[in-house]
Amino acid sequence: MADSSLYASCAEALTLAQSHKDDLAFVLDPDKGFAPKMRQICQVQLADAQENADKYSIEELEALRMESDTWGLLQAVMPMRKTAYPSYPRAAQLLTENPYTPPSTLAQAIMHASRLLAELVVVREWLHDTAPPPASVDATTGYWKFTKHQVMQALRMNKSAGLSGMDPDAINREEGGNLAPDDAAYEKAFTHALYAHVRAGRLEEAVEMCRKANQPWRAASIRGSALFQWRAIANEPRDDDAMDESEDFDVWRGNRRRKLWKSACVSAALNPNLSTTERALYAALAPSPQTASYLKAACRTWSDHLWAQISVVCEEKESQEMARLRTSFWENPEELDIGAPADDNDEAEEEEWEREVVGSLESLGTVSVEEGAPSDNPYHISQLSIILDRTDALLEAFATGLKEGRYDPESIDYPTMTRFFAHLCLFLQLIDVSPPPLATQVILEAYLQVLERAGQRELIAMYAGALGDNAVERYAMFLTSLELSADISERRLALTRARDHGLDMDRVAIVTAERTIEKAFSILPPAKGPLPSVISQQPPPSNAELLLVRSVEWTTYLESTYDTALEQANVILRYLLGCGRVQVAKTMLDRLPTELSTIRHPEERATEFLHYRQFFMVWDALERVVETQALEAPQMTRETRAEWLADYRGTLDAARERVVRLLTTEWLVPDSARGASDRQISKELLRIRQIYVPELILRLHAMLYSPRTRIPGNLKHALEFANVVADSRYRLYDDFADQPSRRLGDYLGAVRQAILGGLEGGGSDPFRVLTL
Repeated sequence: MADSSLYASCAEALTLAQSHKDDLAFVLDPDKGFAPKMRQICQVQLADAQENADKYSIEELEALRMESDTWGLLQAVMPMRKTAYPSYPRAAQLLTENPYTPPSTLAQAIMHASRLLAELVVVREWLHDTAPPPASVDATTGYWKFTKHQVMQALRMNKSAGLSGMDPDAINREEGGNLAPDDAAYEKAFTHALYAHVRAGRLEEAVEMCRKANQPWRAASIRGSALFQWRAIANEPRDDDAMDESEDFDVWRGNRRRKLWKSACVSAALNPNLSTTERALYAALAPSPQTASYLKAACRTWSDHLWAQISVVCEEKESQEMARLRTSFWENPEELDIGAPADDNDEAEEEEWEREVVGSLESLGTVSVEEGAPSDNPYHISQLSIILDRTDALLEAFATGLKEGRYDPESIDYPTMTRFFAHLCLFLQLIDVSPPPLATQVILEAYLQVLERAGQRELIAMYAGALGDNAVERYAMFLTSLELSADISERRLALTRARDHGLDMDRVAIVTAERTIEKAFSILPPAKGPLPSVISQQPPPSNAELLLVRSVEWTTYLESTYDTALEQANVILRYLLGCGRVQVAKTMLDRLPTELSTIRHPEERATEFLHYRQFFMVWDALERVVETQALEAPQMTRETRAEWLADYRGTLDAARERVVRLLTTEWLVPDSARGASDRQISKELLRIRQIYVPELILRLHAMLYSPRTRIPGNLKHALEFANVVADSRYRLYDDFADQPSRRLGDYLGAVRQAILGGLEGGGSDPFRVLTL
């Protein structure tokens, strides 16, 4: 499974869980729930990684395994914490009703009486399930056959055999007694394998190994850990349908003298004559404070230490509570007092025990390990926090580390950690645990950045939607980061995902457009200073200008955001025209939907946009005049020239009418009634008029004056146009700035030239052309 598939699989699991967010039983289901799905995803990824080991480091494989184990832990403990804890009869109550209640039933009652103990038992089972698979040792063809051969050989030769017998205790009973090297090596490997089976909770397999190895006494030692059970005399209802066919209701099982067996195990664990592994094996079978040091000496990984500590706690709690039951026939036959009052545990004593347990587990946060990840590994910290029910502190600590930069985003395990913690936050939300809001935002933000770097654009909306009040802003930030890399269809699809994941699509579009405009303006120079030239050849649009032009795309996908699109289009057009970027501004205007021109409110905004459309219609008309003029060729026939001249006159007349209409309709005249907040807009509009009003006047005059000999009426139009410029109603002369090519004197000089042109046809009256 590729990394992209891993991200997608996690998202699919989250989508499935969110679709059943009101069904707690489904989310916590042991097979279909969120945590089992996440664990399965990690296991599939781990299997793929192991098949392609050359592509993955040992650290990556270990991180996947620990993440998988942690999801298994969440599935083990969270259902107990989120479901109503049933009421069970206490052990003393069971004995009051039946002093012959078997110890197995009493042990269940003791466990159910303490929620912490019940959770620790579940955690111990999880540690069994996640333990490394124990190795098996092939059965021998005989019991100590090499040692037996040596003993027989020594007896035949009347030599000392070193061992006086072949019983299991012979080598420990006799000084200098040793097994044959092959048998000693086998015993060592066999004992290691038995310990590994006990560590993994596979006692039945360990018993079977002992039988195959012709060591039935070891099988009996291991079987001694089973509590005495006799359902026929227990106060338990008989369910014939639920009972296993191989289970006999009337037959007892387990160890009737388990206290004696445990005492023997403790003695064996404390026996210095036994090997270290043998002592650890007995300490694991009967964990207790006396043997804890020998059990921990065999622990190599952090999980081993956790298992050892919890095993000691659970076994010791059970033993203490059993010892208090003086009315139990099986546990305390020598102290049996059926009429004695129940010696029940009080709340203060229970609280003290819980504090001791928590303290012992907290010590695992600094324990040293020989193999595997250290105790401060994020997954080990997470597992310990989950067991101690401190997920809030866990998430806050990780979020603080992210904010303080303690985790390197370029490290191998950073994506894995952020993925786990992000989904942990979402899982807790699904089961109504309510993780810390600020920490959740920081962690989800970090995971969103991981998704962005991984190119998982289609997943951003889903996880951004979990940010609550910041969801819109965060997804808009992602859409803004797309810049020019996504075409219009990709942008539309990305915006649609916001709606698919419960985000306000309109708000996302508006905020994205706003952030994109802000980003473009932070790069582009401000529209101020000397007025730009619009005559010279202009360079193609820069990336920042293209980003600004395309920013308004976000608000043009939906009719509900057209009002905002109109406002943003005006802002962009004001800037581009104020910088003299006419062609870039025209490109943007051509991309806008025609429906924007039908908006009528607010009137100021609609009027401004209409004026921009009028301006570009005029600009296009002037461009068509230039294009038509360029079509003239010396080789034209008379008919062709006549047709061309008619087209030329028509385009010129149309351009003149459009220019005059534009200049006489208060085009972009700033409203004197604007408030203080709109004064900047007034300045920008005034700058645009100072750039383009003189430009339109000078260009139209030049176009009218130049072909005066071929189109005689043009000179009259040029002089009449001067009256429009001089008209105090329009005050067009105020828009001439004191800058080259825009001075009023430049236009007056051109008018003077036109007046003199009126004398070219003869006569002494230069204004005679106005009467023709």
